[in-house]
Amino acid sequence: MSTMQKNRSSDIATRCVHAGQRPDPLTGSLTTPLYQTSTFVFDTAEQGAARFAGLEPGYIYTRLGNPTTAALEAKMADLEGGEAALAFGSGMAAISAVIMAMVKQGDHVLYGAPIYGCTWAFLHEQMGAFGVGAAGVDMSDLDAIEAASQPNTKVMLLETPANPTLKMADLRAVAEICHRHAVKLVVDNTFMSPYLQQPLALGADVVVHSATKYISGHGDVIAGIAVGSKEFMDAVHMTTMKNIGGILGPFEAWLLLRGLKTLHVRMDRHCENAMKVARFLEQHPLVERVWYPGLVSFEQHDLACRQMSGFGGIIAFEVKGGVDAGRKLMNSVQLCHVAVSLGDADSLIQHPASMTHSVVAPEDRLKSGITDGLVRLSVGLEAAEDIIADLDQGLRA
Repeated sequence: MSTMQKNRSSDIATRCVHAGQRPDPLTGSLTTPLYQTSTFVFDTAEQGAARFAGLEPGYIYTRLGNPTTAALEAKMADLEGGEAALAFGSGMAAISAVIMAMVKQGDHVLYGAPIYGCTWAFLHEQMGAFGVGAAGVDMSDLDAIEAASQPNTKVMLLETPANPTLKMADLRAVAEICHRHAVKLVVDNTFMSPYLQQPLALGADVVVHSATKYISGHGDVIAGIAVGSKEFMDAVHMTTMKNIGGILGPFEAWLLLRGLKTLHVRMDRHCENAMKVARFLEQHPLVERVWYPGLVSFEQHDLACRQMSGFGGIIAFEVKGGVDAGRKLMNSVQLCHVAVSLGDADSLIQHPASMTHSVVAPEDRLKSGITDGLVRLSVGLEAAEDIIADLDQGLRA
């Protein structure tokens, strides 16, 4: 039995289906009802006052909580191994609410480079305007993390694998550094999903997701999730979530609950397809280099085997001929769609330097490994042979 097989939780497939949900006690409905309402009626004025004072449980207003959204939050907390979760209107709403709840003017955030373009912009532009410093560092280099840490560093934020180069961080080792310096560790687990990676079990304080991606899996929802301790999630709920209002609507929560029931099945297929496609690209004469954690040639393959229970569905590669050749490839594919986002049933291909990471300063892009010729492929659920055939004809176009 491989290390990855040993690491896989034996019951997570069952939890994807059942966690956080039960038949509706009022009607017996198997599916969690969609409570498409903005507000909730109180029996009496006294009951309303008690709920606002926190003296009585119950719903008040959907910005503050909704039964459909609560079921999603309970399921995500269970799958990530956290005490509580919050659902947001987007991945960036989740990240920004969490970070803003952790820092104040004069504090410093250390983030893993590369990082998603809008996360980079949020840290440098919005947080910078309010006197919070931010700097990027290669989170695979523990000495570099120590050197880049400042006395006022309060948060470390990282993606592993990182978007789009798939560079990884040793979560247990980074968490040890954070805890030694009383720094909070926030991990973006979007690329892996809770099915393939469990950051909280490895020492992270908070996990965030763009639930638009694998949590949804169907390309029809914009959403975000944050998971952590009940104490911290309650603090976020009553401050940056309530006051800024970046909440998830109940219909979107209902769609995510539906998507999560097949998360384990979809992720297994994404991983299977991506491995086949990565091996094909690695051997293709027109491809310069391939980054995929499942390849033995991947620099951090051993870490991937220890830390994750699967290698995911994202591949980065560089076409011989640089950016012009990559553009020609994207204009020639027929099955794959030229589109940003990832984790969809459809295979999606995009150019990070001019699309998802175009907002990042060019020197920061190059320093973190995002070259102008880098292509990111989100491998979908189609037959692997059809994806390979499409990429082959596109490369030879």
